[in-house]
Amino acid sequence: MKGLVFDIKEFALHDGGGIRDTVFFKGCPLRCVWCHNPEGLNAERELYVRKARCTDCGLCCRPCDHPDCQPFGRCLHVCPQNLVGVAGEEWESEALADRLLRHKSVFDATGGGVTLSGGEPLLQADFCVALLSRLHGKVHTAIETSGYASAEAFERVTALCDLVMMDLKIADPARHKEFTGVDNAPILANAKRLRASGRKHLFRVPLIPSITDTEENLTAIAEIAGDSPVELLPYNTMAAAKYPNVGRRFTDRIGEAGYKGDPTVFFKNAVCRK
Repeated sequence: MKGLVFDIKEFALHDGGGIRDTVFFKGCPLRCVWCHNPEGLNAERELYVRKARCTDCGLCCRPCDHPDCQPFGRCLHVCPQNLVGVAGEEWESEALADRLLRHKSVFDATGGGVTLSGGEPLLQADFCVALLSRLHGKVHTAIETSGYASAEAFERVTALCDLVMMDLKIADPARHKEFTGVDNAPILANAKRLRASGRKHLFRVPLIPSITDTEENLTAIAEIAGDSPVELLPYNTMAAAKYPNVGRRFTDRIGEAGYKGDPTVFFKNAVCRK
């Protein structure tokens, strides 16, 4: 079984406890206006050029005969600063599991493990199941997901995870579609399903100024989360810098902070990441 990932972050510290390896899956059905991983949106391999350091020398635009360069119309090997590459690498589930299990001793010693993130892992549910089946029971497994998936895909994948971290972004369906591009009905259904499952889980709320951090939205999200643990995530102000690297434009719809007090007061069991 093959899958497409755009990064493997080793020794990660904020993706489920302990020291972890986090696998970032390529492709996402959402288009959140604040997304901080634009290289994870497209479900296909794509050109990635680190524009901030590029001097526009033009070397990469000259014709080359490297087979791996032909799909992208750029030479991937000639840049003197190694700024030209591809976002997206295909992996066999067995090979990826073997690589991740090399760090088992570190995971065991620190209470860490492997986390699937993205993009959206559930967009590659079959590959997730194949990978997790090789990891589950050997190392701690976790997933970071938007929850936007069929009930069948959600159940199959989360059943193999020791921890499910799921985003709750916007409660109002119209606003959810406006700012993420999709209806939140599948997300709300899977959130309810997760709470009833008895699986260890954590709901995450990104605090996007004027979009998700309003008193109205936080109150509604708190009702959905109930007594489940919640982590509030501050807005990543560096998000926009990566968009030109994959030929995308950051849509700056971020305003001033909505609720200016302590957002944890809305929840029964919440912490705010600093």
